[in-house]
Amino acid sequence: MAEATTGGGRGGRVTLAAVAADAGVSVATVSKVLNGRGDISALTRSKVQSLLVRHGYQLPHGRRRVGIVDMLIDNMSSSWSAELTRGAVEAAAEHEVSVAITTRQLRGTAESRWIDQVLRRGTDGLIVVLDSLTATERELLDAGVPCVLLDPVGEPQPGFHMVGATNWQGGLEAALHLVELGHRRIACLGGPPEHWCARARLDGYYAALARNGLPIQPELVRTGLFQEESGHRLMSELLELPEPPTAVFACDDVLAMGAIKAATERGLTVPGGLSVVGFDDVPFTQWTAPPLTTVRQPLAAMASTAVRILMQQRDRAPEEPQRLEMATTLIVRGTTAPPAR
Repeated sequence: MAEATTGGGRGGRVTLAAVAADAGVSVATVSKVLNGRGDISALTRSKVQSLLVRHGYQLPHGRRRVGIVDMLIDNMSSSWSAELTRGAVEAAAEHEVSVAITTRQLRGTAESRWIDQVLRRGTDGLIVVLDSLTATERELLDAGVPCVLLDPVGEPQPGFHMVGATNWQGGLEAALHLVELGHRRIACLGGPPEHWCARARLDGYYAALARNGLPIQPELVRTGLFQEESGHRLMSELLELPEPPTAVFACDDVLAMGAIKAATERGLTVPGGLSVVGFDDVPFTQWTAPPLTTVRQPLAAMASTAVRILMQQRDRAPEEPQRLEMATTLIVRGTTAPPAR
């Protein structure tokens, strides 16, 4: 991606947003002009170029390597996000580039300023780890910045590279493990229904029951947020049933922690009174007491793959968007056992 720079003394430091406003076009259109994109009318191109010259912008000749990959993420407060970040940073180091991490606390003017900064300095690509994209963020993608959607929440979007995991298969293996241990009343704590990964894991759970001729019992399926408080509340409700479950598949490790807390508060041992399976295998799960049986989602490897896709896009001609799903693995530890007789 070419980087625009401003000359001294001719209009001062003017943002791309200001140029776009003067031209009556979007920031994405200004960026396309700067990057030599062909999908702009001659009249619009001439108008924008005139304004850019007036404000002292200069466009370097040829495409150059910037040495920075941008990562836009909702927050950095979870082990899940920490694993993704670790994978991105390690892969970037192999390619001798840096990772600039921006959290989703940007809104309004700050968000526009960040996008302008990215377009000014240039970027080797953008890794998006978000629940959804704002209209302003979509302008950045529309500007032609190479992009990979990492572990996307919604349905895979056409036109973008995507790296995720085999969520359905992971949910299937988690529930099959509990069935094979002899459990028949198996609950499921799912994530937000609008999350594509949460729906896929829940569907895998349903498939495991169907494969073994077990009925789907709606009262044993609860959905909430991927938070420990949510897991605690939902599991508490399940344990109040006249016939509570003997096992639970939590579609996230943090949900699983909440479920374990609810069980121990009621005098149940894990796994003696309740078997628990999580999903993600974030680092803390091997240090819980007992260590958590979970489905390993290769988070660091997923982020590493996203970086490598961007490096390929940088160093070669753009390729057709790839949709990659990396394999999950059931990790059996200490929170699952046959049901008590």
